Amino acid sequence: MEKERKRSLRVVLVPFPFQGHITPMLQLGSILHSNGFSITVVHAQYNSPNPSSHPDFSFIPLPDTSSGPPVPGDIIASLVQLNTNYKARFQECLAEVMRQQGPDDGIACIIHDELMYFSQAEAKDLKLPSIVLTISSAANFLARAALIQLRAEGHIPFPESMSQNLVPELYPLRFKDLPIFEKLDDYLPIVSKAFNNKTFSPIIYNTIECLENSSLAKIQQQYQVPIFPIGPMHRIVSTASSSSLLEEDISCLTWLDKQSCKSVIYVSLGSVAFMDIKELVEMALGLANSMQPFLWVVRPGSVRCAEWIEVLPEGFKENIGERGYIVKWAPQKEVLAHGAVGGFLSHCGWNSTIESICEGIPMICRPCFGDQTVNARYVSHVWRLGLELEGDLERGEIERAIRKVMAEEEGEAMRERAKNLKENIELCTKEGGSSYNSLKRLVEMIMSF
Repeated sequence: MEKERKRSLRVVLVPFPFQGHITPMLQLGSILHSNGFSITVVHAQYNSPNPSSHPDFSFIPLPDTSSGPPVPGDIIASLVQLNTNYKARFQECLAEVMRQQGPDDGIACIIHDELMYFSQAEAKDLKLPSIVLTISSAANFLARAALIQLRAEGHIPFPESMSQNLVPELYPLRFKDLPIFEKLDDYLPIVSKAFNNKTFSPIIYNTIECLENSSLAKIQQQYQVPIFPIGPMHRIVSTASSSSLLEEDISCLTWLDKQSCKSVIYVSLGSVAFMDIKELVEMALGLANSMQPFLWVVRPGSVRCAEWIEVLPEGFKENIGERGYIVKWAPQKEVLAHGAVGGFLSHCGWNSTIESICEGIPMICRPCFGDQTVNARYVSHVWRLGLELEGDLERGEIERAIRKVMAEEEGEAMRERAKNLKENIELCTKEGGSSYNSLKRLVEMIMSF
């Protein structure tokens, strides 16, 4: 009877329309669906998720009358545009969903991405509970929320001479590690709206207590709202549905099958970051000179002034032969779980970071913007599971970093720490573990609304 009652309750999900945000939101939807809830996804038309990958969900696109889709290279403009354009339309969609529901099939709550903050006010107007999903680390949440106070105290913007200085109250972050975007004056008002602790809802985190216990404790103290660290969500999801917005080239898995155990360095800078032609060339030569087998993801359009890899040095592909494999996009979770992969050169987005940690894979961190700098600092200086490439990309530094992680004693120590942390995380997701208990509390809270 309780199961039937849960199935009559609907949860409405509101993802931010970038790959790194859509993936954890749909993972959460799958987790809640497996616990008996009906799922409706209200989404932007830009980067629309594929309904066929989640046939048990209902998908409702928000009508869009804006001048065009958000530009991935201008995240701040995208944030402002989405929260402005969709506000009224979202309430109309919710009202329509409520009208269509029977007396035994009401909306239990709204769960929205932290960056789709308009959802909270609209849910409140309709007297619906709301919950926030933050797709970044707990450490990044604290760093981002602290930006307003740091600005008020005159700490930011900061001169280059202070970039290596530690940020007060945010150890081990340096000022250069803060999640600051270039358009600071446009970004801080967004931070103020999205992280106002006076109006905050309960928060779901795709993280684990054994990984971020200290940061989670600080959040609980500062916000005084229920928090639910239920990660790693990709390990809890019972279905293997893909939420990738790009076509995954699974041929790389066949190539990996031919490689020696822990010999391959996997390289991917995520779904949003860009590089110039010089950086692409330096990366290519660093990979080649390391003499390590590599699987390299180069997203089409991610290299400025180039369509794909046509700008690689002449003869590069012939020289590396079968030792290197380049794809436009890869099934990352399967790649990281493959026995041939021994290291990950990553932009350190939170999804990539937590997926790598869960497989016990040491990392070479090349953060680009936002939360990536925070994650890289924690990977290299708190969890000590990798090292960071700082400054300009240079072939010699890339080569040395790969050899250090893949073949030297320091890399072996990282691998051992990663293995131990992987085992602890697995315990957290089992019955009685911290993530298991947090998910149970979350389900109970939604049932109580």
